[in-house]
Amino acid sequence: MGNLEIVTTADRQDLDEQARNAFRPGWPEFIFHDPVSSEHLGRVETYFPQYDVLLLDEDQVVAGGWGVPIRWNGTIGTLPDGYDGALISAVTGHEKSVPADTLMHHGRRGQGRPARQRAGGPDPHRTPHPSRQRRAATCDRTGQANAQKPVSAHADGKLARWARSDGLHIDPWIRTHQRLGASILASAPRSMIITATVAEWEDWAGMVFPETGQYTVPGALDLVTIDHEQDRGTYSETNLWMRHA
Repeated sequence: MGNLEIVTTADRQDLDEQARNAFRPGWPEFIFHDPVSSEHLGRVETYFPQYDVLLLDEDQVVAGGWGVPIRWNGTIGTLPDGYDGALISAVTGHEKSVPADTLMHHGRRGQGRPARQRAGGPDPHRTPHPSRQRRAATCDRTGQANAQKPVSAHADGKLARWARSDGLHIDPWIRTHQRLGASILASAPRSMIITATVAEWEDWAGMVFPETGQYTVPGALDLVTIDHEQDRGTYSETNLWMRHA
């Protein structure tokens, strides 16, 4: 690593395109077709550039983290639905001049820690985060151990309780957050919902869905439900709410 520097897009708007190109690879295509993100991200970038933090190495973007400010009373029951809910809460709150008191960290790629350290404004010490677990492919639909099928239907909170003998979560990305001081708050079973035609889902996944049913799609943490009669594919992603202290 050369000369490392932490900046925000408020400081360096010229890095927007480089950041997009740096962070897009590695994410499944369907992630970029979330309708809530499509509707709100432009305003997030306009309203909150001070919370979009980039780590530069010789002026090249190598990592980053971003968040949105919301008003939250600290109780689990009043958390947003997840990723989508946090975006909606932040944008509508800003437009209605609702004072924010909490930084909702979303993250990009690399370590998200610089974003929490650099961001001022709403209480950076109360930072919940809807975490997209990296290795959710640990159970099938019946909850039995199976490394080839994705986690599905964890609205009952099972995902939040899955831990190893050392007390840390079974998912390596969740463990990374825990080692940085985060604690698990609750499951977010409807963190992101993506609905599209069957043809669109086949294009995004690089797969064929020959009949109605639920399918494992690369990069998906939950099953994609395909309905040929309605010409519809629906994906509802489960995340975990985590709080960094």
